[in-house]
Amino acid sequence: MKLLLVEDTPELAKSIADYLRQENYICEIAKTFDQAREKLVLFTYDCIILDIMLPDGNGINLLRLIKKEGIESSVIIISAQNALDFKITGLDEGADDYITKPFPLPELHSRIKAVMRRKVPGKNQQLTFAEITIDLQLLECQINETPLSLTKKEINLLIYLINNQGRVLTRQAIAEHLWGDYTDNLDSVDFVYQHIKNLRKKITDAGGVDYISTVYGFGYKLNQRKQ
Repeated sequence: MKLLLVEDTPELAKSIADYLRQENYICEIAKTFDQAREKLVLFTYDCIILDIMLPDGNGINLLRLIKKEGIESSVIIISAQNALDFKITGLDEGADDYITKPFPLPELHSRIKAVMRRKVPGKNQQLTFAEITIDLQLLECQINETPLSLTKKEINLLIYLINNQGRVLTRQAIAEHLWGDYTDNLDSVDFVYQHIKNLRKKITDAGGVDYISTVYGFGYKLNQRKQ
């Protein structure tokens, strides 16, 4: 799951991002209104954790922009503003939750999970593609009900491919999804090839079908019709 944390206090942003990454989220940080707006234009996020007071703007205005542009990401406001009026404004403008600073990081994590459950009701946090089943809560994968051992990056890669099945995904897009902000400092994204190769081998070794096609010159595509 990919998150955007909009928070201008460096220490707090690092603390939240480090915690969420340990919980297997891909977490990018935007320190200003403009940085957040740029990232929202370029990338897709499952959930946005949004501070209200930003050095160059108001988080509520960013929330309004998110809703105006039809961005489907869930939004959780994090704010030191504990007044009822602020909470009502944030929720009425379309935020999915509001949590007041300071807050325990496990509480934020629980709220993220609750928001995502409401976003995908009735799916029991399970993603299925042919003989592949992934428990999105536990990040566990099975092939024909047999457990498959995948690294954190491999299972996030597989979820990304399944959620975008039938679409050609470039190596750059895959790298940005899996490594987020870290890709800005990379000279090459050729390492995506090795992760794809490892994922294919683990699936086929476990008795599954390799549904991943290489689209030469572009990237990769997951297609159930491939045999």
